[in-house]
Amino acid sequence: MNRILIVDDDKTTRHVLRSVLTTAGFTTEVAKDGVEALEALGRGGFDLLLLDVWMPRMNGLDLLAKLRAGPSRPRVVVMTSDDAPETLLKAVREQAFKYVHKPVEATALLETVQEALEAPELPPIEVISAKPEWVELVVPCTREAAGRIEEVMSHLDAKLAPDVRESIAYAFRELLLNAVEWGGKLDPSRTVRISCLKARRMLLYRISDPGPGFNIEDLPHAAVGQSPKEPIAHVLVREAKGIRPGGFGLLTVQASVDELLYNEKRNEVVFVKYLDGEAGVPTPGVSSPLPRV
Repeated sequence: MNRILIVDDDKTTRHVLRSVLTTAGFTTEVAKDGVEALEALGRGGFDLLLLDVWMPRMNGLDLLAKLRAGPSRPRVVVMTSDDAPETLLKAVREQAFKYVHKPVEATALLETVQEALEAPELPPIEVISAKPEWVELVVPCTREAAGRIEEVMSHLDAKLAPDVRESIAYAFRELLLNAVEWGGKLDPSRTVRISCLKARRMLLYRISDPGPGFNIEDLPHAAVGQSPKEPIAHVLVREAKGIRPGGFGLLTVQASVDELLYNEKRNEVVFVKYLDGEAGVPTPGVSSPLPRV
């Protein structure tokens, strides 16, 4: 039976989380701050830590740092209403498994707990830079790691206009999965390097994978690069090869961002979204022709 330690300075939150998890069959213990949590962890035997961030005496980030220095530790799910990029990235840097926003609904809580307990052990995500205006990460080439970092990156753009945020999220997800699946071959020992630079009127993402790159001519199963006279020729190729329907990812990415650039080998891509100040509104009249990539 999995044992879970709930660490939160709010008594009601501790009670609600413990009730939900106990009813679901988990063995639980609670602590009201990092100091009490360390004492409980010293007694051993926990599989998962549900950890609040801002608590008296010792906050959650400080506790994470202490646990990281130890020989062993349970997996950690960070719970907080603080969406500040610095907080999110510190949690990633200290190897938190997942970040969830409070308050956590019961069904979502149980799904998160099961995911954290059942996920395979993976190489850590490395945070090279955690400045809000310059985020740089090294991510293992797995779908699980890509999903975790996609969720974190979406919070970094939370203040943008919804349509801008959605277009950025779509482009990032497609290009990251391409890098992980095709460039990294889903090999956890290989990594993808991600940078996100935020200026007053521009967001720039850069994704570099360890693969050899690709040629458009070698992608007959993709819509991008097809002749305008045969825009869906790739559909027949996918059917013949038994590949699932799709192939529109890169073409749709082109329409979602203002600039899309590849290096010569095409194993590194940059996309840019122009902003109107801090409002996250595309700047009128600022849009560059999209290259065919």
